[in-house]
Amino acid sequence: MSASGSANYEYVVARVRSRRASLFSDDEYRKLLRMGTGEIARFMEETEYEDAVNALGSRFSGVDLVEYALNRTLAENFRDLLRWSEGRLYEQVARYLRKFDAWNAKTVLRGLYSDATADEVRSDLIDAGEFSEDFLDRLVAADSIESVVELLDGTLFDAYIEDAFEVYEETGTLVPLENAVDRAYYENLVPPKTGGGEAAELYREFLEAEIDFRNARNALRLARSGADVDPAEYFIDGGALFDRTEISQLVGNRSELVTRIRESRYGDELTVALDELEDAESLIGFEHALDRALLEYSDHLSYVYPLSVCPVLAYVLAKEREVDNIRAIARGREAGLSEAEIEEELVIL
Repeated sequence: MSASGSANYEYVVARVRSRRASLFSDDEYRKLLRMGTGEIARFMEETEYEDAVNALGSRFSGVDLVEYALNRTLAENFRDLLRWSEGRLYEQVARYLRKFDAWNAKTVLRGLYSDATADEVRSDLIDAGEFSEDFLDRLVAADSIESVVELLDGTLFDAYIEDAFEVYEETGTLVPLENAVDRAYYENLVPPKTGGGEAAELYREFLEAEIDFRNARNALRLARSGADVDPAEYFIDGGALFDRTEISQLVGNRSELVTRIRESRYGDELTVALDELEDAESLIGFEHALDRALLEYSDHLSYVYPLSVCPVLAYVLAKEREVDNIRAIARGREAGLSEAEIEEELVIL
């Protein structure tokens, strides 16, 4: 891996397309729905998760084995991306994978907020960002949310989370801290709108789409919560579709929000997904439709620009979807949910 020299898009995209071909199909998810957690782990032994399941099988079983195997394999996949990448591509992938630093920070905060055990929190962490294993262990060992905020001092999230902690102390809700982590990640991710050539422009277009859909999700969550907050305070800069004023106006108006997306640059590729957004009966259904829309748009970019960072980042999203779906099935089976109830939690294209 190297951050200098020219980008090796052709080589990495070829490796990524090979990996993508092995992702679970929708039919395989439906098979998993009929299995218990032990059967799911055994099924995973016949896939790329084999090494992780075998390595962890002596220490864990059931849903714990599934969780740890998923997260270990996910991290290994993304470390492979960095190992393969060179030049500008390496820099782009490394910056994008900081999303797992954000995920881990939010996971630790949520664990403390909900009184989860250290083992429960650690099983959800994904060692694929820039945080070292030692630093992740220190986060998990923190005994308070204030301690986590102090540990994040000097990281990417420092300036954002300090102010949010004051709001958390006033309100007792975790939303300001979670939003601060997201804003720190995304607002330090998107490159300037000028310079960098076509490679930077494609990278920026991909990231703008993810931020646009994140803002749409946040707007609907705030509307559904009924909380007396200004949506503009939770707006993430860097997207192309909304501004702070507009997102405030769209909160609480799903139809107008969907129309705004339909009339944007995303509309032509997302007709089916947008129809689902309009028809979704619940917030969960709406969010899953947003996830499908983002996946479809990322696939569109990866095929329109096949020798660019787009196929690599589209693979990251697709792999995350696979892990989230398998995790949802295993947890659902463990909780005794019906197949229909679990299927509602899945993002299936």
